[in-house]
Amino acid sequence: MSAYSLGKHGTWVLYDSFLYSTFILLYMSKALRKIRAEEKLLVAHLLQLAGYTTAQYPIREDVEEYEGGKMGSISMGDDPNLYDGDLMQVQYEDIDGTEVIITLTKDKHNRLLDLDFWKVDFSKLLLYPTPDKVRPISE
Repeated sequence: MSAYSLGKHGTWVLYDSFLYSTFILLYMSKALRKIRAEEKLLVAHLLQLAGYTTAQYPIREDVEEYEGGKMGSISMGDDPNLYDGDLMQVQYEDIDGTEVIITLTKDKHNRLLDLDFWKVDFSKLLLYPTPDKVRPISE
């Protein structure tokens, strides 16, 4: 079905609902991939540091990358709006000397939500951290 609507410059624009809905579906759909071994190892380590096990917080096999994998953040949950707190937060120094804050979060259903990386200068993560390279943030 097609229709016309007034565009932002005062011109009429043909609106094709099928093409629009296909675009939205592709744009909004999640691009899932399998979790990498180093990600799984880091999540298990952060759970251990927080006093939990992978039996209490199972690690999903399918994840979604945030920002195209630039900083290393992944989603392990279904809905970021269900955020219910941080399980563990650690620091890591990337090979360029820049500090990286890594946070493991949970959702309101007590499931893992995100493994969030924040490189303080917003640059690309150069080397993925191993468990021996992270240290808990003192509160």
